[in-house]
Amino acid sequence: MPFTIGLIREGKTPPDKRVPLTPKKCVEAQATFPGLRVVAQSSPIRSYADQEYRDLGLEVRDDVSACDVLMGVKEVPVDQLIPNKTYLFFSHTVKKQPANRKLLQAVLKKNITLIDYELLTNEKGERIVAFGRYAGIVGAYNGLLTYGRKHGLYDLKPAHQCVDMDDMQEEFFKVKKLPPIKMAVTGSGRVAQGALEVLTRMGIRRVSVYDYLYHDFAEPVYTQLCSSDYNRRRDGRVWDTPDFHRNPQEYESAFGLFVPVTDLLIACAYWHPAAPRLFEEADTRMPGFRINTIADVTCDVDGSIPTTKRSSTIADPAFDYNPTTGELEPAYSRPGNLTIMAVDNLPCELPRNASRDFGRQLIDNVFPHLVGNDAEGVIARATIARGGQLTERYAYLADYVAERATT
Repeated sequence: MPFTIGLIREGKTPPDKRVPLTPKKCVEAQATFPGLRVVAQSSPIRSYADQEYRDLGLEVRDDVSACDVLMGVKEVPVDQLIPNKTYLFFSHTVKKQPANRKLLQAVLKKNITLIDYELLTNEKGERIVAFGRYAGIVGAYNGLLTYGRKHGLYDLKPAHQCVDMDDMQEEFFKVKKLPPIKMAVTGSGRVAQGALEVLTRMGIRRVSVYDYLYHDFAEPVYTQLCSSDYNRRRDGRVWDTPDFHRNPQEYESAFGLFVPVTDLLIACAYWHPAAPRLFEEADTRMPGFRINTIADVTCDVDGSIPTTKRSSTIADPAFDYNPTTGELEPAYSRPGNLTIMAVDNLPCELPRNASRDFGRQLIDNVFPHLVGNDAEGVIARATIARGGQLTERYAYLADYVAERATT
């Protein structure tokens, strides 16, 4: 059966330059899945120009409403939603995010089938498509950029001004001006792996958690911290990772061990609201609090990093936290401040690379189910709404969509 996918232009402000499928990935998808056709909606902001799609024989047109499935990246503005269509995008609704209540209400009202990339998982419950690696790559880079600016060491070219990752890597040599600081990376997932990739390519030495805590070095070093390194059970029982994920409220932070020896914190770990924070605001006023720069890649406002009181933007990526007053100030305002990078859309800074990586995951992990019969339920598990109703799996959102939309 013929099956047409329309790549919609991004409508959210600020604009997002990423795309689910690059021109070459469109051609590959069509060659891999007989009957599949991909059409690109014309867009002046996409990191891959309309002409790049046309050059590979792909159709670019303004109206994609006739397509079977419409694929974007970020949330679609309510006034741009086409009734009775099937959409794939990151909706950011399953945690009942207030900012997107109107969006989900409109999806139901307009009889839209909504499939959320974030909910696409395999039989083990593991996500099969994500931009996390590039969040980590750009986040670690921005962390080093912020540290360099704060201390007047070097000035890296912002990632969003680089053509692609190869161009960004040309800047890596500048970090050789780093003094012998210590950097901690939290997490073990895609985001953390992206961050570790950058630090390794920069030539920064990785050390064990033990050596990081108890030894000094004549060069900059970093370590990777897993959940068990900076959390512990409140009752003193032995660490158990599955139990931590099931009962995060039974644990407390042990990150205080790392506070006196860490200069730059690169936070990449997923955080559950019931889990302990890494530290508290009061801790930043203690004499032994050594951290002076934080790259909050997770960017959970008022989350695991309590000093992340707001997100920042690609154009203005950093701000200061004044430990004395607890207030936010412009970046690099005074030496005693804690400088924080908390950009909430980091993969947008390397949109071409991030799009290529995402398209690879879609073709390998999602299209066999989307274009096929979904016998394994991959698409079904990720479908939030269908036929004007929430699906059974997401029925818990009923009170969320029933509330009056906030203005």
